[in-house]
Parts: sequence; C-alpha cells; structure tokens
Amino acid sequence: MEQINIDRIHQQYKQSVARTKWLVLLTQFLILVVFLGMWEIAARLQWIDVLLFSSPSRIWSLFIEKITDMSIFMHTGVTVLETVIGFLLGTLFGTLIAIVIWWSPFLSRVLEPYLIIANSMPKVALGPLFIVGLGPGIVSIIATTLSISIIITAITIYTSFREVNPNYMKVMQTFGAKKSQMFTKVILPATMPTIISSLKVNVGLSWVGVIVGEFLVAQKGLGYLIIYGFQVFNFSLVMVSLFVIALVAALMYQGVSYLEKRLTSQFK
Repeated sequence: MEQINIDRIHQQYKQSVARTKWLVLLTQFLILVVFLGMWEIAARLQWIDVLLFSSPSRIWSLFIEKITDMSIFMHTGVTVLETVIGFLLGTLFGTLIAIVIWWSPFLSRVLEPYLIIANSMPKVALGPLFIVGLGPGIVSIIATTLSISIIITAITIYTSFREVNPNYMKVMQTFGAKKSQMFTKVILPATMPTIISSLKVNVGLSWVGVIVGEFLVAQKGLGYLIIYGFQVFNFSLVMVSLFVIALVAALMYQGVSYLEKRLTSQFK
C-alpha cells in the first residue's frame, strides 16, 4: 500500500511538472502574439512611424522574399560559419590559457593583472586595429570575436580551478600524485560543469563579436545586411536580419544546452 502511494505521488508530481512546462510555453507564446499584434495595430493606425519601426507584416513579406531569392541563406551561412569558428576557438584558447596560468603559480601572478585589464578594455575599439593588421576579411572578424570571448572564458575557468576544494589536492599530494594527475583526476572533473556552462556564455559573445566585425568590414553576412539596411533606410531589412540572428542564436544555444546535459550526466 505504501509503495502504491509513493508511485501515485510521483506520478502526480510528474504531471504537475508537465503542466507547468506547458503553461510556461503557452504564456511565452501569448506574450509574443500580443506584442506582435499590438505592433501591427500601431503600424496600421499610424501610431508609430512605419518607415522607422516597420511592422510584422512588412517584415514577414520581406523575409519570404529573401527566402525565395535565396539571398538570406548566403548571408546567414557566412555569419554562422564565422560565429562557429569564433565560438570554438574562443572556448579552446580561453580554456588553454586558464590551464597554463593554473599550472604555473608564477605565470598566474604575472598574467592575472593583464587579464583583468584586457577584460575591461572596450573590444569594439580593437576592431579597426584588427582590420589594419589582418586585412578586411574573415580573419579580422574572427579576431574581433576572439578578443571578446577568450579573456572572459580564461578568467571564468581559471577562477573555477582556484575554487576547487584544496583538501582534495592535499590528499592527492599525500599519495605522491603528479600535478598532471591532480589536474586530470581532481581539477578537471570538479570544474567540468563550469567549463560546459561557459559554452553558453560564449554563444552570445561569439555572436556579438561577429556582428561587430561585420559592421566594420564585411561585404556579406547578417551584420552587413543590418548596416546596409540603415544606410538605405530599409528598416524592414534590419528587422529581418535581427529576426534571423535571434532564431539561429536560439538554435545554437539550444544545441549547447543539449550538449551540456549529455556531458554533465557523464561527469556525475
């Protein structure tokens, strides 16, 4: 009888969680519908300047037009490629820098102030330097992206390395473990959730870096479409570009979230 009650309570809990999930999704959908509806009504009743703020119907018509002539796919592909490259390199190099400065206490004391200063610098101001030094191409765009993501990744992961319980390290030292063994057996497993979570942060940072880089130098990409839309006062094109960025960034974020769940379950 007790087991039956436990199973019933568990089933009721699962149903409650499922209902809450669907309620959240429904509320989110309704908020979006109300927002778009009010925007369209305001545009049609001329409460807002359609030239400046466009309208959902205009944006949707232009979006279908860009899909029909396939141009949006070319610009999206360029931006996604640059973002994925920047995302992967930023995560990799940031993690490697964190490992290096954790490995050497001397380097940690030397480089830590420079990392803090580099993190506080306005990265957008470095864009023209990258263009002059690396040329007006994809390399300078990726360099702009890395300047935003590497330092934050390195600081975040290095901080998580330092916050690992020192008693674990003392136990390993007692048994004569080498530093490489302490890192692979203690530090890395303990900080893996932080490393994986930093991927989520890098998704947003990579998109920011790529779009900023495309603002400055690109002839293709979603950032280029935004700048071009402003130049010709085609704000519907700007909104379409922002819509595509939001859609692809959300898909990329969901992919990283799925990867996080899979990897986290392996390290539990």
